[in-house]
Amino acid sequence: MKSSLLRSGTIWPFILVTSLFFLWGLANNMTDTLLAAFKRIMSMSDFQTSWIQMAFYGAYFCLALPAAILIKKYTYKTGILVGLGLFILGALLFYPASLTLSYGYFLVALYVLAGGLSILETAANPYIVAMGPEESGTRRLNLAQSFNPIGSISGVLLSKVFILSQLNQLNAEERAVLNADELAAVQSEELTAVMGPYVGVALFLVLLWGLLYFTKMPKASDTDSKVELSATFGRLARTPNYVWAVVAQFFYVGAQIGVWSFTIRYVMLELKLNESDASNYYMASLVLFMVSRFVFTFLMKYIKPKSLLLATAIAAAALTLIVIYGSGLAGVYALIGISGCMSLMFPTIYGLGIRGLGDDTKVGGSGLIMAILGGAILTSVQGYVSDLTQNIGLAFYVPLVCFLVVALYAFVAERPDIVAHEKEEDVLVKQPVTNAL
Repeated sequence: MKSSLLRSGTIWPFILVTSLFFLWGLANNMTDTLLAAFKRIMSMSDFQTSWIQMAFYGAYFCLALPAAILIKKYTYKTGILVGLGLFILGALLFYPASLTLSYGYFLVALYVLAGGLSILETAANPYIVAMGPEESGTRRLNLAQSFNPIGSISGVLLSKVFILSQLNQLNAEERAVLNADELAAVQSEELTAVMGPYVGVALFLVLLWGLLYFTKMPKASDTDSKVELSATFGRLARTPNYVWAVVAQFFYVGAQIGVWSFTIRYVMLELKLNESDASNYYMASLVLFMVSRFVFTFLMKYIKPKSLLLATAIAAAALTLIVIYGSGLAGVYALIGISGCMSLMFPTIYGLGIRGLGDDTKVGGSGLIMAILGGAILTSVQGYVSDLTQNIGLAFYVPLVCFLVVALYAFVAERPDIVAHEKEEDVLVKQPVTNAL
């Protein structure tokens, strides 16, 4: 029997929370384009630019657990408001960072911004799952996550128009012969372009924060709001399905961020294009990602999520081999195709991983958000391999390994011998959802 997607009375809150998925997609993919931008602005290596992702996804790791404690002691709404507030602050910090001409200050601004996104994701993902029956939880999360790539596309459009197209086309060698004042003038203009979209987004977010603050939101209550981290971690560690999900999420996010962070660079080298023109292919990747997520959400009505996850992970690995050993348009088209395969992975791993965790869902969910650290660590590894080999294609061996790990998780996910959980209380999504501030 097919279960309903939402409980009565949760449609408007679902829409509001789903809008957050759009917004962090926008922020994530604006950030991805900064690697190409700062490589030109500061004449950096691929490894040096990967510190953008280290700051961004390192913040995800550091703030996810505090976010889980916050929402367990209070409400999902509290977590969302705090996260959105940090998102706004980080975006506004791009203004003073642009005045300093310092890469380090931009990394600080990104860290604060991403800390807010970490809190938002820690609150919003399980909140969406809690808005309906357990049986449709993974499908519901995939639906909400389908608006994430719409935000991603918007982020790339903003970057293309207001950042990448504004970069001075002087290369590293030409910048090296400029005197200090000339170089500072060029960089100041470019960094002002980087700052503009972030400050504009911050002003919009202030309005959304006010709307959420004054809206009565449903409260998904735990049977026990006490925070006992030691006992919770012990139960989670003895749940193999959850542990496998955290590992798979770490490698999946590493693959996604690595693929997207180096798409523009790969296209520039293979098709001899500049950053702005190469971003069109990145845009195509995100459009395919968006369309595929809606398609897979529909298919989940008929095909088990774990089966779709296994098939797409294998397909992504095969396409990555073409990226590594192919060239020209063949390699570029394969790189775009990977995004179609990746579209269902994050929400599906998340949905499968938190099933049956009961009162441990909030802390367990934070672990799956902390696993986003893979986007920082593995992207840096990929950048290091690119610099070491002087071959960006070979660097895609890193996401290849990641997709194989995801395929392994899909193969074992929800097996009876790995889903046991020490507590037998009802899962979070079966708990009552009541209207409360």
